[in-house]
Amino acid sequence: AAKHCAPNCQQVAFQEIGLRTLPNSYDLIVRDGQVALIDGDIMETDIACNQGKIVRIDPAIPGEAKEEIRAAGKLILPGAIDAQVHFRDPGATHKEDLSSGSRAAVSGGVTSFLEMPNTQPPTINQQALDNKLQRAAECSVANYGFFIGATPDNLDEINRVAPVCGIKIFMGSSTGNLLVHKDEDLEKIFRNGTRLIAVHAENEQLLRQRKEEFAANRKPPWPVSMHPWIRDEDCAMLATSQAVELSQQYHRRLHVLHLTTAQEVHYLRKNRTDKITVECTPNHLFLTDNDYESLGTLVQMNPPIRSLEHQQELWSGLHDGTIDFIATDHAPHTLEEKSEPYPDSPSGMPCVETSLPLMLTAWKSERCSLGQLLKWMCWGPAKAYRIKNKGQIKEGYDADLAIVNVDDYREVNNEDLFTRVGWSPYHGRALTGWPEWTVVGGNIAYSNGKIHEQHRGTAIQFDHEAGAD
Repeated sequence: AAKHCAPNCQQVAFQEIGLRTLPNSYDLIVRDGQVALIDGDIMETDIACNQGKIVRIDPAIPGEAKEEIRAAGKLILPGAIDAQVHFRDPGATHKEDLSSGSRAAVSGGVTSFLEMPNTQPPTINQQALDNKLQRAAECSVANYGFFIGATPDNLDEINRVAPVCGIKIFMGSSTGNLLVHKDEDLEKIFRNGTRLIAVHAENEQLLRQRKEEFAANRKPPWPVSMHPWIRDEDCAMLATSQAVELSQQYHRRLHVLHLTTAQEVHYLRKNRTDKITVECTPNHLFLTDNDYESLGTLVQMNPPIRSLEHQQELWSGLHDGTIDFIATDHAPHTLEEKSEPYPDSPSGMPCVETSLPLMLTAWKSERCSLGQLLKWMCWGPAKAYRIKNKGQIKEGYDADLAIVNVDDYREVNNEDLFTRVGWSPYHGRALTGWPEWTVVGGNIAYSNGKIHEQHRGTAIQFDHEAGAD
């Protein structure tokens, strides 16, 4: 936590991050804000930033800055880290790309993202990863990191390519053509290597069986309300338990993506180890199967939106620590594509720019504490993926900040969104905690409805040597 230090203490802090003396001027000073500390306490203080780092946290910091933000009355959070997005770049950039997706991110207070490999071509080798890194360096206003995608045949690549945050396995088919569902292939990946494995946990065999059963009784189109029946609780539970058992057998770090069922929460409470982390999405926390009636295929995603019973258990799992953090699974499709009748309609919806306001609205309505929100949105994903110097407001850490107004409730408006598809399932819902400024690497990336196009994010650094594998 930030604390007031005597000058000699501050001098040591500056030396630790490579600055010999206290500067007379800074790149950026944020003044008089209400800074959220890691334990959820709030301290009114200034924050000074230089060379992309937070270099001083203290009330009334003297000196000048190239830029200043007057943040009186505003809450200052560490920039949120969204550890699961699909920015469709390359291959489907009519839906989203790294430019539009990163702008949507910073407009919602998300300063760093981890992007999934099911692009076209898929990110399954060093060449494809390098292409994404180059694209992001040229256009992303947020910090960026990438997964490598597993196939039955690229074991050498997934353990060698760098830099990546981990290996993504689609155990059940979803958007794109990445699928690893055979037992022998899954075991081979878990047995060989040490990198974190993140799983889309749906059982492919049962998923196909459910589709065949439904098709035998009724020809398409089908009501979209059947989506959670086809991809049902057993489909999720079988895959999650298989991944956990493989993690335990081979002592492999495992991350379970977008948890959706009460059964999985109950199972993980009893069976997760210190090598396993878990996430859920805002969509599964704020939408239920009742929304199929009014929103139809707009709320179709994989795994599906389910009943209130499952939603309530996800909240319980967050509160008791069974679920470690929140990631959006931002997966946009155009309204034209989503208007196709089910099951031809694609699964996925945008959420990256509404996730932080959704959670801050939940905090204001006392569904969680501020300390829990910081864990779920900021330092939890940083810890799980061993992201260096992010997730906290702390001297020496990267200067990634979301400065929000928690007293200003505004409705989500499709016309105001930065995502290329221009729609949200939360259109018309009143939320608070909208960012007034978003700072990425000590630069103002967003302020009051405007993207600052001159700045770029940087590649996220991962400390894969930290901790024991």
